[in-house]
Amino acid sequence: MHEKMTQVYTPLADLPATFTWADYQGTNYLTTLRNQHMPVYCGSCWAMGSTSALADRWNIKQGPENLPQVMLSVQNVISCGNDQTGCGTCNGGDDGPVYQYAQDFGIPHESCSNYMAVNTKCNDNAAVTDSNKPNCYTCSPGRKGCSAIESGKHDRLFVSSFGKASGYAKMKQEIYKNGPISCGVDATDKMEAYTGGIYSEKGAESIDHIISLVGWGVDSKTNDEYWVMRNSWGTPWGEDGFMRIVTSKNTGPAGAARRHRDRVRLRDRRPLRPGVDAPIA
Repeated sequence: MHEKMTQVYTPLADLPATFTWADYQGTNYLTTLRNQHMPVYCGSCWAMGSTSALADRWNIKQGPENLPQVMLSVQNVISCGNDQTGCGTCNGGDDGPVYQYAQDFGIPHESCSNYMAVNTKCNDNAAVTDSNKPNCYTCSPGRKGCSAIESGKHDRLFVSSFGKASGYAKMKQEIYKNGPISCGVDATDKMEAYTGGIYSEKGAESIDHIISLVGWGVDSKTNDEYWVMRNSWGTPWGEDGFMRIVTSKNTGPAGAARRHRDRVRLRDRRPLRPGVDAPIA
């Protein structure tokens, strides 16, 4: 993610009022927006939020001259990542161990193992089947079928270090310096029904859904300050798949979620919580 855990951040007072990696100096560094529930329901928000943030940072590291954007394989994380770290399945999981997996083993491109939204195992030495998906594989017509691609013949994203950033200031500073982050939110019925605007909900305090934050802004009409949140429910949800959700420092009419403050689970390795994604993700 970044070379050293000790970061020299831009002072909070010097950060711009509005910032997003969707439009940084005229370039959109964000990876393609995903839908974790296609082709079937899968509680993989923990893998979507983390791999999207990682892919964004890969795009940022490469620079605009090396776009188009990278997509990382969520299916690889569900199969190979879970086999290695216990990070999770379609029944729920934790974004933290995904960063450990990226550091220890690397995450390949989406084209290595396309998203299937089902639980699979990972064995490079076994046949490719509906239940076994190697780290990277391809299929041929006729009797040749599908076979694994050797590890040295495909790229993987590795991270050199990972950590956490909690609270309004650290979250802004981390996003601004290094790129988007994965976070935990309370996915309520109201959030599921969101279609646009500045979002706020009192009493939403639990963490049962993982998303990524890609920036922040201030509404020109209401002066509400918000985070730019990217979900993994497809573009039909929200504002083309995104949400503007109030920060804890917001003083505009939409209010602020003061009871729980801004919270983030940025690359913070924690034990797997079975079913964390099950209620709504």
